[in-house]
Amino acid sequence: MASKDSTPPYPSAARIADSQCFPQYTASLKCLEKFNSDKSKCQEHFDVYKECKKKEREARLERNKNRSLFS
Repeated sequence: MASKDSTPPYPSAARIADSQCFPQYTASLKCLEKFNSDKSKCQEHFDVYKECKKKEREARLERNKNRSLFS
């Protein structure tokens, strides 16, 4: 039985801080703070973060492509 403290097989599932996209994530939040949650002024930050997450996801899928559940 796994303990509550066990880490997932890949770090990006554990915390946003482990993500390669953490700088883009924090930039988005800082932008929202700066502009009093006016999302329209931060769209560029959101787009950069979204693109980063897309690339991160594609890389994870590529890494896992050749894995088998039964090996």
